Amino acid sequence: MAVFGVLAAALGLLGLIAPDALIAAMGFDSTAESRRAEGDHTLVFVTASSMAAVNMGVYYVLASLADWKPFFRWTVPFRLLTCTVFTLTVLSGRAPSGMIGVAVWEGLGAVVTGAALRYEAKRDVRE
Repeated sequence: MAVFGVLAAALGLLGLIAPDALIAAMGFDSTAESRRAEGDHTLVFVTASSMAAVNMGVYYVLASLADWKPFFRWTVPFRLLTCTVFTLTVLSGRAPSGMIGVAVWEGLGAVVTGAALRYEAKRDVRE
């Protein structure tokens, strides 16, 4: 979980420092600020999402350091929900196909987290 937290915080920082680089890293077409249409708030949205990613990354790192298992259990269903919403967003045409990578990241993260929690619970029972 600490690794996920560090990656989330790092990508959040990238979005705060260089939002167009984050947009390109996700596989989306990046538009130079000088070519953005009036009222295009893409960079505002990326900034807000990036700040949320920094915060979330710090939460994950702190929860890892405290070995706070209830926090990790709570993340599993919500990350699966996020995976589902992002996948449906791509399938419905509301988001470009590059967004599927974010959906896979969330879904895989949820499955790995759930499996690790289950493994630890079984290991603890045996000891």
